[in-house]
Amino acid sequence: MAHLLFHTPMGKSKKKKYAVRFEPSGLRTEVQSGTTLLEAAHSAGTYLSSICGGDGYCGKCKVIVDEGQSESRPTTLLTPSEVRENVVLACQTKVLSDMTITVPKSHILETGQILMDSDAHRFSELAGDVRAGVFEFDPLVQKLYLQMTPPSVQDHTADHERLYLAIRGQIDAPIMQTGFRILQGLSALLQSSEYEVTATVGRRGDTTEVIEVEAGDKSKKNFAVAVDLGTTTVVAHLVDLTNAATIDTEATYNSQMNFGEDYIRRIIYAEEHDAFDEMQNRIVHDVNDLIATLATRQKIDLQHITTAICAGNTAMVHFLLNLDPTRIRREPYIASAGFVPPIRAAEAGIQINKRGLLYCLPGVAAYVGSDIVAGVLTTRIYTKKGISLFVDIGTNGEVVLGNRDWLVCASSSAGPAFEGSGVKHGMRAGAGAIEKLTVMQDGSIEYKTIGDTHPAGICGSGLLDALAGLFVNGVIDRTGRFNGTPFSGAKQLNASALRADGSGPKNGQGGAGGQFTLTEGDEGRQFQLVPASNNHHEIVITQADIDNLVRSKAGVFASIKVLMESTQTKPEDLDAVYLAGGFGNFLNIREAVTIGMLPDVPLEKIQFVGNTSIAGAKTVLLSQKALKAAEEIAKSMTYFDLMSHSGYMEEFVRANFLPHTDLSLFPSVEKMMSQK
Repeated sequence: MAHLLFHTPMGKSKKKKYAVRFEPSGLRTEVQSGTTLLEAAHSAGTYLSSICGGDGYCGKCKVIVDEGQSESRPTTLLTPSEVRENVVLACQTKVLSDMTITVPKSHILETGQILMDSDAHRFSELAGDVRAGVFEFDPLVQKLYLQMTPPSVQDHTADHERLYLAIRGQIDAPIMQTGFRILQGLSALLQSSEYEVTATVGRRGDTTEVIEVEAGDKSKKNFAVAVDLGTTTVVAHLVDLTNAATIDTEATYNSQMNFGEDYIRRIIYAEEHDAFDEMQNRIVHDVNDLIATLATRQKIDLQHITTAICAGNTAMVHFLLNLDPTRIRREPYIASAGFVPPIRAAEAGIQINKRGLLYCLPGVAAYVGSDIVAGVLTTRIYTKKGISLFVDIGTNGEVVLGNRDWLVCASSSAGPAFEGSGVKHGMRAGAGAIEKLTVMQDGSIEYKTIGDTHPAGICGSGLLDALAGLFVNGVIDRTGRFNGTPFSGAKQLNASALRADGSGPKNGQGGAGGQFTLTEGDEGRQFQLVPASNNHHEIVITQADIDNLVRSKAGVFASIKVLMESTQTKPEDLDAVYLAGGFGNFLNIREAVTIGMLPDVPLEKIQFVGNTSIAGAKTVLLSQKALKAAEEIAKSMTYFDLMSHSGYMEEFVRANFLPHTDLSLFPSVEKMMSQK
């Protein structure tokens, strides 16, 4: 018997409870009648892509109804064929009975391409690495083995003061404090251990706190976790605090994505649904899962993890600590806190040593967070005489310009398009994503997918390749509009995959296919990147996709241009350009300049610096001087609010061309175009 999708008239219904099962995972939940399938997925722990957070305009939360009755709002985001196949938008479809839902593979999250930077030693010449001697090795939390002389009739020093004297014999600690619980049991512990103990001490501002006292020598069992709190991904490094070594890394996707791909959407959702506790629970659960995985794999007791340190954008730090983030998205766009003092990790729900400390790196403003401060610290542009440009392209695009005398910064909402958001066949960098793509002069396409599997979509680096390739080959003009049929008499060629090293066609296939490269689709003109085949849909890039990508690159460049104009910095004044973040680590530099996303400077000046958020967090974790440096960086950076900046919109409009309205800003691209 065929499974049909029943659409019933919208109206009031009794609040019965119904079972909803999601395949192929088999996850189940019970929800009240009228609950949307997106909310049911949240309840079941099933991830569904939802860029708009459930408002019904992104079209990413498509699922298939196999069994059951539902009620769906009309939408233009489904094709007639999808409607016939019982495809619905989960956020616009309400549960009216027990249901079985199939979740397409496009929703599957894979962690293989998350930039964990377990190989961060590649950037040690840039980073403020304590192991390289840039900062003194002086961890925020230390374990000190103390061998004290017991009291006698000649030495009446009280036990607590004796402990302090022993600690001060090893470290500089003019101001100290001890918790009452430790003080109550201190004398008995010292006597039973014959005054040989290990004191765990942590820095809280100018105060050194005695966190724990243990009998015997436990000084070699002292570990910490550094965490990059990304909007899309969460990365954790396990660090041995006795020798500064990174001993393991792990990453996961941020489970808050169920409530929106960007943090503004999540703030809105939390406000509308009184879900701030849920937001904190999600991110804390992610962090704890990473910590537990690392500890289990390395056979380390959680009690021996004495410290956690986090860097991330301002909103993510607010979610972690359950601070009010609502004014981040409203004028005057301010944070509840930029400098958060160390707290007990347990107060935020982080599961390490029950008295262990949680540090958060300082941020600059609502839209420039501690991850960017960590990037400035890591690249050390705050120490250089020459001018450097730091660009972190993730869910947002943050930019820092400056040197040892001054630092300016800004942020634009540029990243989402290059993470696949708002692009018809866009996806994250997971298995099946096209990560490298070349548009050949005859109209054929060569590509490489992550995992060398059949393409399921196209991720950020592939999208940038496609935009540059279409422009260079005349498929689109400088406004980003399709040019007609640009290839003289060319037909669509069979797509071929590059070898893993990107050197050429894997199977040498190619040849006429029978369709013009440029076609008309349901959404207007589109360029076919991969033709349809057995059980695989075609992959195209549409005019709307191109418009979205051009706007995104324009946002990044306009941010850079505003900072450069405001400081009278010319491209030739730049000594270095540092690219950070997951997307930045994989993009093609030449093509990023070609489309006008980065300034036209000699390519040797542009360097990938990886996940500087995690690198900076680890540097601070291992050096108190690095923490002070991070605090000074955050205080000294001048933030440009682009939403109120008088020149930003003009620069943004001018940057909405390929590469720009002013070709003189891109001499290498102008030269290339003149040779065509």
